[in-house]
Amino acid sequence: MSEGPQVKIDALEAEMARTQKNKATNYHLGTLKAKIAKLKSELINGPGGKSAGTKNAERGFEVSKSGDTRVGLVGFPSVGKSTLLTTLTGTRSEAAAYEFTTLTCIPGTMKYKGARIQVLDLPGIIEGAADGKGRGKQVIATARTCNMILVILDAGKPLTHKKIIEQELISFGIRINQKPPNVKLVKKDKGGVNYQEIALQTKGMNSEVARLVLREYKVACAEVILREDITVDQFIDVIEGNRSYVPVLYVFNKIDSLTIEELDILDQMPNYVPISSQHEWNLEELMEEIWNRCNMLRIYTKPKGKSPDYDEPVILHSQGNPSVEHFCNRLHKSIMNEFSHAFVWGKSAKHQPQRCGKDHLLMDEDIVQICKKV
Repeated sequence: MSEGPQVKIDALEAEMARTQKNKATNYHLGTLKAKIAKLKSELINGPGGKSAGTKNAERGFEVSKSGDTRVGLVGFPSVGKSTLLTTLTGTRSEAAAYEFTTLTCIPGTMKYKGARIQVLDLPGIIEGAADGKGRGKQVIATARTCNMILVILDAGKPLTHKKIIEQELISFGIRINQKPPNVKLVKKDKGGVNYQEIALQTKGMNSEVARLVLREYKVACAEVILREDITVDQFIDVIEGNRSYVPVLYVFNKIDSLTIEELDILDQMPNYVPISSQHEWNLEELMEEIWNRCNMLRIYTKPKGKSPDYDEPVILHSQGNPSVEHFCNRLHKSIMNEFSHAFVWGKSAKHQPQRCGKDHLLMDEDIVQICKKV
């Protein structure tokens, strides 16, 4: 009887723990990491390690995407996710003193600075969620679809809970508060591995490690260009090609049970906001953090001869360098067929107004008037 993927992973991790880290063992460690990553993909997504989201993978909860951005609430049972959803959106989600009150995904919508933000209250996850315990695969698969994840933690519970949730998210292919590595990888039919380093590699990557890892994934011919200093794990992520890079904010709930000294200790942690959803403390800072980390921009429309509409802005995301063309497509895809030019007022304009083409990049709170072809 053949060994299961988990048994093989445990054996490989034990071998990694025994292996000393130095230049001589660098290649061996790289091969072990590649084997472990491949087996974990197989464990989560079924035989062959298909990309997350295929028919072999556990599907998330069926929730239609609405609003301008999507935020997921992830955490252990009974940390106050349902109370926070009700406080932020007004959507009633059952809350009680016992665990696993929420058994499915409850969506709600909150309005902030003119943006409609969809908030998903996901069922509580437990240790081993990425392996399927307690509907964990469904919870994390839905979290992958979010623009941002709020990890809700009980301020009165141990900080080890934060580490456990991080590990579950990482195991399912979510990369917390990271950007995709600046690496070009093109698989080819012939020609071997063409390896180039634009940036000096100090974290263990070199041509031999790259070839060993690619061989493990049965890639014999490829062009590899490393444009930044990366680790072997990041290179494996590029080969896998199914990682989600999601901003994560740690929300410490129930701070009314803490002392000032304990709050001072928590304050040293990055990416965190202390709140009390029951007493509605510090919710304004939480909403401002969500706004900033989702990189949202407000663009106001101005019909010809009328005042700008400040009540219903068009929301764009700044990481895509939104242009006038993005703005038009957000309104309606047929607008670009008749587009002539646009007048723009605001920070992005050199003078007020500036006549612009479709490639002009917009900034927060710009005002745009679209002119059609005559």
